[in-house]
Amino acid sequence: MMANAGEDVRTTGTSACKTRGKRKPYHKKWKYELGRPATNTKIGPRHIHTVCVREGNKKYRALRLDVGNFSWGSECCTRKTRIIDVVYNASNNELVRTKTLKGAKLTPEEEEILNKKRSRKIQKKYDERKKNAKISSLLKEQFQLQKLLACIASRPGQCGRADGYVLEGKELEFYLRKIKARKGK
Repeated sequence: MMANAGEDVRTTGTSACKTRGKRKPYHKKWKYELGRPATNTKIGPRHIHTVCVREGNKKYRALRLDVGNFSWGSECCTRKTRIIDVVYNASNNELVRTKTLKGAKLTPEEEEILNKKRSRKIQKKYDERKKNAKISSLLKEQFQLQKLLACIASRPGQCGRADGYVLEGKELEFYLRKIKARKGK
């Protein structure tokens, strides 16, 4: 069947011929050709829908999320932390205004990474690492504010989770410059 102008279908058979003539339909619409609307995950209490997709698989659409698993690369630790806000998105300012969570999005998160209780054996390892650890001044400032800038690496509309990593080094400097420039406008 040919798609009408208002239908959301992702097939190539609905497009016109090179000669601009109308194509004849050679099959009916298939389920995997269905186009679904964007999830636009917001910050809020966890609310996830399951979606049945091809070959009996499932996708998890996160409609609202407020926590995520964030790793701190240089210290080799990962913690579940609360997502507070959306600060920056390279592609679209509208996503920042509406506080929409998507992949590669900067979010400040609660500083819980260092305040976790550990067993004595693991605490001993962390104490040894602290002696040699060099944390940048930008990260220290963020720890004093008890908010860290992190980037969401996962895709909440596909996997139903908001996982990512804490920004540090040149990447942190770059994004802080961008955020300051946006606030200045």
